Amino acid sequence: EVELVESGGGLVQPGGSLSLSCTASGFTFSTYAMGWVRQAPGKGLEWVSVITSGGVTRYADSVKGRFTISRDNAKNTLYLQMNSLKPEDTAVYRCAKSTRRTTASVKLDDYDYWGQGTQVTVSS
Repeated sequence: EVELVESGGGLVQPGGSLSLSCTASGFTFSTYAMGWVRQAPGKGLEWVSVITSGGVTRYADSVKGRFTISRDNAKNTLYLQMNSLKPEDTAVYRCAKSTRRTTASVKLDDYDYWGQGTQVTVSS
């Protein structure tokens, strides 16, 4: 059974930083691309970032230069380092397993398993 469990969310002031983690189990983590998505209050799901099995990364324009995705295959863990946070980054952040391995897909349809999410609130 595939399981994805996020941690690391919280309340941070604008300009601050947070680091999210996602621990995966139930599949061969190292062989799949993994991504982060988010959902702000009253809005739809937004793709944020992806990292392929080979380490190729891709980011949404809204977070490029501020967020960094990474993975530790030995620990079956996905990370998202978020810097220079803005109020508009407030959302529930969820990690997702891609159906792809070497393609850095931005299409939500290319993700088949999702974590429950962790709340990130950026506010003064």
